[in-house]
Amino acid sequence: MKYRLLGRTGVWVSEISLGAMTFGGKDHPVFHNLGALGQEEADRIVGTALDAGINFIDTADIYADGESEEMLGRAVGRRRRDVVLATKLFAPVGPGPNDQGLSRLHVMRALEDSLRRLGTDYIDLYQIHNYDRLTPLEETLSALDDAVRQGKVRYIGCSNLAAWQVSKALGISALHNQARFVANQIQYSPATRDVEHELVPLAEDAGLSLTVWQPLLGGFLTGKFDRGGVTTEQDSRRARNGFDFVPFEEEKGFKVLDVLRTVAARHEVSPARVAIAWLLAQRAVTSVIVGARKLEQLTDNIAAADLTLTEQDLAELDEAGRPAVAYPNWIQEWSAQGRTPAGNLA
Repeated sequence: MKYRLLGRTGVWVSEISLGAMTFGGKDHPVFHNLGALGQEEADRIVGTALDAGINFIDTADIYADGESEEMLGRAVGRRRRDVVLATKLFAPVGPGPNDQGLSRLHVMRALEDSLRRLGTDYIDLYQIHNYDRLTPLEETLSALDDAVRQGKVRYIGCSNLAAWQVSKALGISALHNQARFVANQIQYSPATRDVEHELVPLAEDAGLSLTVWQPLLGGFLTGKFDRGGVTTEQDSRRARNGFDFVPFEEEKGFKVLDVLRTVAARHEVSPARVAIAWLLAQRAVTSVIVGARKLEQLTDNIAAADLTLTEQDLAELDEAGRPAVAYPNWIQEWSAQGRTPAGNLA
């Protein structure tokens, strides 16, 4: 396993990280579709990941109504010091009007609840899970800074924010000398590359880590499905109930999948391994989060860390999935190409 720095912190995290969204939720109306692993299965997944060198594990308080955090805490157990443990807050975790969002009240409650469920006295990376349109960022960031100063949180991060929202938060933190976001968790894959318009350049400029969720589009990029809807794995999430959380252009997805299969055949590996290796080849990406229901899925995903794609591989995949250049990016690129040193002007 190889390791990369978490933002500008000096903390090393594995370039493959484990997501715990598949833990728990057997009787949950939503999360039973996402894995619903029991404690013994979660123990095996976590143990295998740690033994393979993964030291970065991510969950959220909303996953299976907190059961994921509870199971993860038990699975990590005495190996807590081996783990950079991340969780998230924002979504409703109870019936009350204040059981959600990013107010100081909810941040403090949610943090204490996550600490209890995880069975730990500190969280390494505490992330806001979305943007709260009702609570001023100043209030949220002040509460998170207090948690850092209290020693209950080591670092803070965000997920699913627009570039302007991340940038505004970084500015507020700098203005008040508060703890700043060190990482941004984003949806990214060879077939869904909207983040390249704004979030990737922002991360490179601000020194933020990018951690990636849904790198395989819920199993679509594993190659289990063809254009006729036929699958080679009937118990997959998409086959069982058509569950498809991330919206994407399906025909473009199949175009990318065709190239993934071609590259995979060259290297004699799975398309999933190639998809993850492509993400790891992107300069701004720090870690790719993989969530598995089966050990063989996990071990195949972990092996992506040892796959080096050729220039030809990368060029073909880039061409297949490249997004259209958005405004104002295209006009800035056009302008940059025409710049001439002042001394050479006629």
